[in-house]
Amino acid sequence: MHPYIPHTDEEIQQMLHAIGVEHIDDLYKDVPITVKELKIPKGLDEFTVLSTLESIAQKNAVIEKKNIFMGAGIYSHYIPQVVESVSSRPEFVTAYTPYQAEVSQGTLQALFEYQTMICELTGMEVANSSMYDGASALAEAILMAHRINNKHKVLISQAVHPEYIQTSRTYTCAQKLSFQIVPLNGSGMTDTAVLKNSIDDDSCAVVIQYPNFFGIVEDLRAIKEVAKDLVFIVVAEPFALTVLEPPATFGADIVVGDGQPLGIPMSYGGPTVGFFATLEKHVRKMPGRLIGETTDVDGNKGYVMILQTREQHIRREKATSNICTNHALMAVRNAIFMGVLGPNGMKEVAYKSYSNAHYLAERIQQKGYKLIFDGPFFNEFAVRMTDDYDSKWRKIFQHGVLAPLPLGWYFNQYKDGALACATEVNTKESIDKFVELLGRDGI
Repeated sequence: MHPYIPHTDEEIQQMLHAIGVEHIDDLYKDVPITVKELKIPKGLDEFTVLSTLESIAQKNAVIEKKNIFMGAGIYSHYIPQVVESVSSRPEFVTAYTPYQAEVSQGTLQALFEYQTMICELTGMEVANSSMYDGASALAEAILMAHRINNKHKVLISQAVHPEYIQTSRTYTCAQKLSFQIVPLNGSGMTDTAVLKNSIDDDSCAVVIQYPNFFGIVEDLRAIKEVAKDLVFIVVAEPFALTVLEPPATFGADIVVGDGQPLGIPMSYGGPTVGFFATLEKHVRKMPGRLIGETTDVDGNKGYVMILQTREQHIRREKATSNICTNHALMAVRNAIFMGVLGPNGMKEVAYKSYSNAHYLAERIQQKGYKLIFDGPFFNEFAVRMTDDYDSKWRKIFQHGVLAPLPLGWYFNQYKDGALACATEVNTKESIDKFVELLGRDGI
């Protein structure tokens, strides 16, 4: 190996002269750089750095899981220690991407199992080995729908996560896809009458969340009857799929979602992992990677990457995505988590979440607050609070409770509302504590 030798001032001047530039700063004249000097402080010894970082870390507010009542896409669940232990093994952590199948059998097998579990959850025929997160998975699903029928109008429910909609708009702007937001009815479900009247010859896909952003369980059968031959995309919550009919039952073409609830810490919102499942007839239009099981010349079982649709691997015009990698380690955590809990364990978590959420709703209503929608909900629900709820939310936080999400952060029409959530980690005592704080004078 050769040591790194920087360019001399003379060499730099020669290169600048060759391209007709006087100074290095001229190369960045089109970039709005406002800071000329970084003012980086002098270096410190390791002991001092560690002490400084610890003092900064102590400023963080640590909220116990049982006192978290905010969901909206990131959920508080108990993660068995074995998930952390197994997923932290160097074989998984250092295997960034399994390009060399012959030395990545463990990672490939784990991802194969992950794909199988996602298919069992969603009821779909094939799943890839993960996406970045739920939002980008939806965006890729919409792009895939466009590839399937080459149409440009996307009908998307108002009850799809606002951040998912924003991400999808950004991803698809180059394809000039248009988005029409379909409003809700009084139950909090997507208005099928409006949806039906909005479909035209250029309609590409219908996007529904299940349960939706407000926690309401959508009637997918009614949606499919209206959507007919349009690409039917469902954004699903994984635990809900253990107790609800899977989207495949109602004719979904693509099912996506975020795997954060399946063994990934909340971690201030990331990293997470997106799951993506579809029908076998659409597999060659699917983004990402697909792991398959095969046998070698000696009859031994092995795992290989059987589909790679990024531009690095196939002709550029045939690429279905510019996704550079999957979230393999996060997908492995999903597989370990689901394997540890098993079908019965996941259902038990779902039922406990359902029960706790409904107890929370009852207690909040006893304080005089009303639910915004009367449709059936799983582990989240929208409740009408007060005009000063944003301020109340911050005061409750000071008491060590992460209160329901202020809906005003996303929707002007619900600026006095909140999105409440409960999972299996919320206890009766923690729910009662939150409700008591909610009704306390001065909060």
